[in-house]
Amino acid sequence: CSPKYFGRDAMVCVCNATYCDTLDPVVLPAPGTYVKYESSKAGKRLERSEGSFQRSLHAPGLLLTLNPSVLYQPVKGFGGSLSDSAAINILGLSPPAQDNLLRSYFSESGIEYNLLRLPMACSDFSVRPYSYDEVPHDYELKHFKLAEEDVKMKV
Repeated sequence: CSPKYFGRDAMVCVCNATYCDTLDPVVLPAPGTYVKYESSKAGKRLERSEGSFQRSLHAPGLLLTLNPSVLYQPVKGFGGSLSDSAAINILGLSPPAQDNLLRSYFSESGIEYNLLRLPMACSDFSVRPYSYDEVPHDYELKHFKLAEEDVKMKV
C-alpha cells in the first residue's frame, strides 16, 4: 500500500499511474477451509489468512453456523456502482492511473468485479438533476435520449 493520510485516523491506499495494490489470484479453498482478506485501521490492507472450520460448538467468541445442505439464492457476482461522481473521479485521473484503477477492480490481479450497477438518469451522486425525457406527459417517450453524462462518462 502507498498510504495517504487524512488526519490522525484516516488513511487510504493511493492508486496512481505508477503503483496500485494487487492481489494474488483468488483460488477456491479446499472443502472445510476458508480464505479471509482483512483490512483494519491498524494497518492491515487486504491481508490474506487461511483457516479451517471447526466442528465444535464450544469455540470462544463469535459463533457462525453453516449448513451446506441448505441453499438459498445463487451469487451471480460482485461489483459496485458506476455513478456520475465515480465516473468524474475516474476520468480526472491520468490514462495510466485510470488503467491501474480499473485493473485493481476488474482484473485477476485485482478484486475481480464482474458486475456494475448504473443508475438510471441522475442520482444523488450526480452534479445536476436530469432525466431521460424532460418533456411533460411524453408517455410514448418520443423525446427520450441519454444525457451527456451517460454518453461521455458511462457508455
